[in-house]
Amino acid sequence: MELAWGLLESYEIDPVPLFQKARIDPRHFKDPTARISQASSNELWKNVAKAVDDPSFALKLGELWHPSHMHALGYAWLASSTLRTALNRLVRYIKVVSDSTEVILAEKGDQLSIAVTNPAREKVPYWYSDGDLSIVMAMCRANYGDKLSPEAVTFKYPAPKSTADYYAYFRCPIEFNARHSSIVFPGKIVDKRLSGSNPMLAQLNDQVMVKYMARLDEDDIISRVKITIIELLADGRLSDGKVAETLYMSNRTLQRKLQEQGTTFKKILTDVRHELALKYIQNHQMTLTELSFQLGFSEMSAFSRAFKHWTGKSPRDFRATA
Repeated sequence: MELAWGLLESYEIDPVPLFQKARIDPRHFKDPTARISQASSNELWKNVAKAVDDPSFALKLGELWHPSHMHALGYAWLASSTLRTALNRLVRYIKVVSDSTEVILAEKGDQLSIAVTNPAREKVPYWYSDGDLSIVMAMCRANYGDKLSPEAVTFKYPAPKSTADYYAYFRCPIEFNARHSSIVFPGKIVDKRLSGSNPMLAQLNDQVMVKYMARLDEDDIISRVKITIIELLADGRLSDGKVAETLYMSNRTLQRKLQEQGTTFKKILTDVRHELALKYIQNHQMTLTELSFQLGFSEMSAFSRAFKHWTGKSPRDFRATA
């Protein structure tokens, strides 16, 4: 919504009346826990489209995008090692910024396509696709460099009267009336090592997002257990009993609640360790012994066995090829 505000100001249109009409409070911009209903979002964008005398207005959203608009996800994105890593991070953590948006990656030969969908949006309006793809393009250029151009861009809707703005922004072949709206990159681009890569910074922001996504539904016992495990892992006090105590319930109650959800404490602990291990292993400033400690293993050998079970490689061999 912060982008919509900036867009209106760029056209010298007062955003306040349009936001009031859509029942959106601008004070929520800096609150990562705030959620705006899809109905209010649809109402706002309809009003923006009416107020702005420019059919390709949504393409300008990419020019206005800033990492801070996506909170921890934006900074983890910038610190990603490759565009593929960044895009996979976007797929995994998109709920940090939207409950209903989904990012879909598809491999075809030596190409990777990126599509953005949101079933909760009103159908037809072309500006959603324009905005989504212009923002993704801006994000990729922020990492890779401003000269980045995709292999192709496709849109589901018919070609507008003027396509000049589309070619000027994406700088590549564009197809309208396509099956999907997407951006297509060659594999050599998405897998190129990025100069701004910072595994430690990416890891720290990933942890913020894992905790945040778990807190989106505090009534979800699995999410609550995950949060607690992450907080206790490096303390050397981690056990199902300690987690139950932290959550103000008996160990027996915890086990019953998890069983009702079709899982166990052991499985959740393993899943959390597995996910964090794959992130920590890319941080070469952290020794394997320190990594093992951060994951709550009492011995390096226990961590090595677990990691080899997860990946088929020892931590040392995996890090050498990461």
